[in-house]
Amino acid sequence: MHKLVIVITMLFFVSKADAQFSVNFQPDKEPTTAIQYFKPTGNLFVGDCIPFYHEGTYYLYWLLDSGHHSALGGLGGHQWTLSTSRDLKTWKHYPVVLGIDEAWEKSICTGSVVYYNKKFYAFYATRLIDASGKVNEQLSYAISDDGIHFKKQQPNPFYTSAPGYSKRNFRDPKVTVDAQGKFHLFVSSSTEKSLLRGNGALVHLTSTDLKNWAVESPLIFGQRDVPECPDYFEWHGWYYLIYGRGGNTFYLKSKQPYGPWEYPRYQALDEDWVNVAKTAQFNNDRRIVAGWIPSKKDSKDDGYEIFGGNIVLRELKQEKDGTLYTSFPTETMPVSGSLVPISAVMDSLVKKNAQDNFTIQSYGGQSAVILENIPVNSSISFDVEPEGNIEEYGVYLHASPGSSDGYKLAFSPDNLTASLAGSTIKAVDGLNKKITVQVIMKGDIIDVCINGKRCIVNRLYEQKGSSLALFAKHGKVTFSSIKIAPLQ
Repeated sequence: MHKLVIVITMLFFVSKADAQFSVNFQPDKEPTTAIQYFKPTGNLFVGDCIPFYHEGTYYLYWLLDSGHHSALGGLGGHQWTLSTSRDLKTWKHYPVVLGIDEAWEKSICTGSVVYYNKKFYAFYATRLIDASGKVNEQLSYAISDDGIHFKKQQPNPFYTSAPGYSKRNFRDPKVTVDAQGKFHLFVSSSTEKSLLRGNGALVHLTSTDLKNWAVESPLIFGQRDVPECPDYFEWHGWYYLIYGRGGNTFYLKSKQPYGPWEYPRYQALDEDWVNVAKTAQFNNDRRIVAGWIPSKKDSKDDGYEIFGGNIVLRELKQEKDGTLYTSFPTETMPVSGSLVPISAVMDSLVKKNAQDNFTIQSYGGQSAVILENIPVNSSISFDVEPEGNIEEYGVYLHASPGSSDGYKLAFSPDNLTASLAGSTIKAVDGLNKKITVQVIMKGDIIDVCINGKRCIVNRLYEQKGSSLALFAKHGKVTFSSIKIAPLQ
């Protein structure tokens, strides 16, 4: 599993006389009809997303990143901006809604929003350099009447650190208000003493007046990494605690508000190339997940993660036992054009049943049918059904005609895994039966949904071939209902 790498420069940014840090973000010039895979124009990127819902509107706050975390001496220089929608189709973008106003503010970090007593409360961490020259993270908050125009509250920061916890790692407050009007903050940190080399913890702070804060028992502890960017919500009698670990996202569930926690049967939010997956309610009892797809160093397929990328949304759904799963939100997907005629090249191990239906019998190894003239930016869907035991099956995307390259999307019924160009999701049920696969190829992003329950995405720059290879290894597989259309 890769880890998020933040490139830190040693040169410090010289701020303007008014100490306000600004970047050339022009929201009125950004597209309003698509938020899936969105990034702002130029050398600007999306960082952590902070979704929130209020009275029919989905508020998508997100960190505006300049130069992959390199601003303000590598401390980020992040600021909150906002995109809103009432239907997930048409979006309005706003200028910075929570920005850097003081010289000591080196980044307005991730946080959360709650609506209480007719006010929007935004809690966040401020990254700063203390008097001794060390980097600290401390808690701040701001209040708004409309969720757009926020006023920072004093004292700022209002909370510096909790006894026994790290000052360097003290960030990403998730806020909730209980039925008695008590504010709860869950803060990403680490204990000064470790348990079996794991000291990551979520600090639990409570207050009724936002001035005096009590430190409760941590929600989770003994984590190998700092459990970053927590999310928390109740849904149909289940309580969920979501948190990041090494760049990936995990969750726990419980029938009680603060645990004991239960580990789910599978981790549907755990996608290597979706960072900081947080959720918000939407109309008709839906929940929409927002995260971001990181960029890669030097724009290379094998480059490591660097901060900042593109927005990615998922629809969150719930099984009867409380287990969560994800799919593509229909309203947010790119619009496609007319279907492309299927032109196939195949060998004697492949039987063509119909124009969009092929059976591969390859018990002695691997065989494939090659589909040609595939648009670089396209929507692809197909059904695939294995018969009996099989090692693996899948497709090669962006393959060059007549070659063996391309990005491998493979399914292993035996291992219960799906993989895309080296990224893997686990505990994928049903791969020994008929499944439906959706693929979006847009720019350098390939996004996949399996059976409307599990998703996997990757950022892949280098290959842009016009062929698609359907393959099977050591077994019999039928591909059917193949549909390919260019993205508009």
